[in-house]
Amino acid sequence: METRIARVAASVLEPVHIVCYFQPEVERYLAAIGLRPGRMVYYAARAAPMGAVGAGVVAATFYNFNPEKIARNIPRAWTLATPSDVIAARLAAVDAAMVRLLGEDGCQSQEILELSELARTAAEACVPEGRPLFAAYADLEWPEKPHLVLWHASSLLREFRGDGHISALVQAGLPGLAALQLHVSTGRGFNREFAKVSRGWSDDQWRASAAALASRGLIDGEEKITDAGRKLRSEMEAATDRAAIVPWKVLGERDTARLIEVGTVVRDRLDAAGANPTGVFAK
Repeated sequence: METRIARVAASVLEPVHIVCYFQPEVERYLAAIGLRPGRMVYYAARAAPMGAVGAGVVAATFYNFNPEKIARNIPRAWTLATPSDVIAARLAAVDAAMVRLLGEDGCQSQEILELSELARTAAEACVPEGRPLFAAYADLEWPEKPHLVLWHASSLLREFRGDGHISALVQAGLPGLAALQLHVSTGRGFNREFAKVSRGWSDDQWRASAAALASRGLIDGEEKITDAGRKLRSEMEAATDRAAIVPWKVLGERDTARLIEVGTVVRDRLDAAGANPTGVFAK
């Protein structure tokens, strides 16, 4: 099995996972239990499976977010709502969002049922060693509804790959902000302003990091990726794929191909329902 299949499978499941970030139900449900609307919701919701951890742990596992901004919200969030309450509210919000996007019947469709089973099999094949954020999610109980099983499995697989990707970034000598900028510089990642604002970086911090990347020959003066930058990114993505291939090997070539096929159908339905955020990714 070619390791690149791990990247393809991840891209198919990503739209399912990110329902927990961009749909209005998430902020509404989490604000209702006491969290402050805005970035606190994101930090606390994603970190809650790790327990009432401090800002340093969140910054380390999220990697490309400004630690100063995280520290303004964590650990304060845990004085407003417990991690267990945050986990429950987030799952309820995802439930409501997916039902709104796909409808009750859509959430019980044959495609959702099949995809949830395939994704769960893959997720349960992941191992926690060296994967702190994945390990925290893996300790959670599985939900019962098929569309929530699918979301949880997609989240597990996403954080499993993400933990491995951070390892590749560390080995490449790319701090969080630099990694974010190199991603943006491709013109196929986050929109620059969204990346800067959502990750909490100031203009001065952004410029200083860009200058450091340019000095390494990874981006040019207009913050566009160079050949050296593309080579480094290619090497990092290949390393990430190798580190993420285990669940797909266990699932097998035939079932992984089927997951990609059915996942594409579900992804397209979410897209047609307006699930994709606007102004986030470069066009």
